[in-house]
Amino acid sequence: MCYAIPGKIEAIAEKTVVVEYFGEKRKAYNELDDLSVGDYVYAQGGFVIQKIPQDEAESILSVWKETFFDLQEVDLKLSRLDLNQESVSKECLRILDNAAEGRKLSREDILVLIKEKNKSALELLFKVANFLRQKHHKNSCCVHGIIEISNYCCADCAYCGISRSNKNVTRYRMSQKEILEAARQAIEEHGFKTLLLQSGEDSGYSIEELAEIVRQIKANWPALIFISFGEVGLDNLELLYTAGARGLLLRFETSNPKLYKQATGGKDLSSRIAHLKKAYALGYLIITGSLIGLPGQSEEDLLNDIFLAKELHAEMYSFGPFISHPQTPFTGNPSASTETMLKVIALARIIDSAHAKILVTTALETINPDARREALLAGANSVMLNATPLKYRPLYNLYPLRAHEKESIEVQIKDTIGLLMSLGRSPTDLSV
Repeated sequence: MCYAIPGKIEAIAEKTVVVEYFGEKRKAYNELDDLSVGDYVYAQGGFVIQKIPQDEAESILSVWKETFFDLQEVDLKLSRLDLNQESVSKECLRILDNAAEGRKLSREDILVLIKEKNKSALELLFKVANFLRQKHHKNSCCVHGIIEISNYCCADCAYCGISRSNKNVTRYRMSQKEILEAARQAIEEHGFKTLLLQSGEDSGYSIEELAEIVRQIKANWPALIFISFGEVGLDNLELLYTAGARGLLLRFETSNPKLYKQATGGKDLSSRIAHLKKAYALGYLIITGSLIGLPGQSEEDLLNDIFLAKELHAEMYSFGPFISHPQTPFTGNPSASTETMLKVIALARIIDSAHAKILVTTALETINPDARREALLAGANSVMLNATPLKYRPLYNLYPLRAHEKESIEVQIKDTIGLLMSLGRSPTDLSV
């Protein structure tokens, strides 16, 4: 099954096109030549990525038409909202009613929700977030692929298992040939329309080599390319964009400058923020967020993290739990809880209801095997599947016992599609 639905071009105005999907219309940015009204295309993340023949598009749409509206009905049933809950405090009900109605919440209101412990109140919070997700984004759910090309890293973050200080890591660095073959398989054989290339901050690749890898993927296969190589330098962001990268995954980890220094071996948060602002100015789609549960992190910090991600124009929010790694300075500290993670996801949806795509991270699935389902029902609408070659995947040891590290991409796809279908979600990116 494709991870995009072909749409028909209804209008073109310079670089912007209007794409129609089963009666719904979306705008997308076009960088392709020779595109005309009436053509069929795939679009991802607001970019047209591929023109396809009419007969091929109509064949795919005929299959989708049988299931698309049925899935929408399932999603609508699961996202219905009932605010008549006697076991929830009046204050919490007032706040959640305002959220469901789209009224802006105060910081004090959101802090009430962050601090909430009542099980019924939390269930209602997650339902409100899911209601808002369905209202603004319908039943689309992005399914992206990720290839982890290297676990070398010159950074020395206190929480990370591949930091330079960890001498117990077996290091690897994929060759250009290996990366291109992994990309070919992900796009050509497994149907991914968006692909993320990720590594530590690895000086073993020159920026020219990374740019050439992006350029070769773009030249050979239709896909939206995201990159995640850490802080590559402001000028190098532009070089990678020129090569064809259109998305940047770069988490700021925490909005608290003091905590950031402690977590990153003395680095300054301003450098990370400068990279994200520069990337947005260049035209990158921004994926960012924080690490939830860092030692010393407060509830105020969590609130600030969500607002900072929004301020940085996050196209997709990525919040991951801190997971204690025995070979790092932060070993011995408790890992984040599923409850806190789901709160942050739900509140990100409430704070940025109409715009945000929210990712279910592999780290969250690591602390809770049912987290993908729970997060998708708490406002999330994006997942990433690991297309890294199996021989390398266990070596990208950010934290112990990573979910899916021994699963083939075929198994991941099958399980993910099955889950999405059970929730009434279409495994495609319609939010363009």
